[in-house]
Amino acid sequence: MNPLSLAALEQTAQRAAENAYAPYSKFPVGAAVLTANGTQFSGCNVENASFGLTICAERAAIFAAVAAGETKITAVAIHTPTLKPTAPCGACRQVMREFGTDIKIIATCKGPERIETTLSELLPDSFGPDNLGETGVT
Repeated sequence: MNPLSLAALEQTAQRAAENAYAPYSKFPVGAAVLTANGTQFSGCNVENASFGLTICAERAAIFAAVAAGETKITAVAIHTPTLKPTAPCGACRQVMREFGTDIKIIATCKGPERIETTLSELLPDSFGPDNLGETGVT
């Protein structure tokens, strides 16, 4: 994976965090998705007074990619303006899993620390589309 593409992806995630709507948690998050053809899609968290209707930045970016017809995701960058990086929540990990297990995950923050891993490391023994054919049910 091109390091320049990943650096640009990280910058896109950081800019997206600036647009987050987080009046309740005060925890703005930005995310950017890189697709197999090199296209980037960004998203930010959007909270709602009915907390269950809140959407995470990672899912917002993935859904934007899918809405544009892109389903081959190679990397996801996440940015939080915190001193330590934050890994994606479980719901976001499961949504990412729909689009592969080899997805590179990068989490950055205001501080010097970062997380660089893969989805398969964050979500081992995951459930995905390939599991649905194993039941024998048609």
